[in-house]
Amino acid sequence: MEKKNDLPDLTFEVALEIIEYTELLESLKKYVLARQLMKSGTSIGANSREAQSANQHIN
Repeated sequence: MEKKNDLPDLTFEVALEIIEYTELLESLKKYVLARQLMKSGTSIGANSREAQSANQHIN
């Protein structure tokens, strides 16, 4: 029996929260911080998928 992998769903939810927060930062004219947070925070999904893919190739 395979276990369901919750990581993709969790990283997607985190990315949505980060996008929402960066919109707030932009409304406060914190553009540099918002841009950096958007770039680094939303890449979590891609990074986790890459790591899982690498792990599957090892197994």
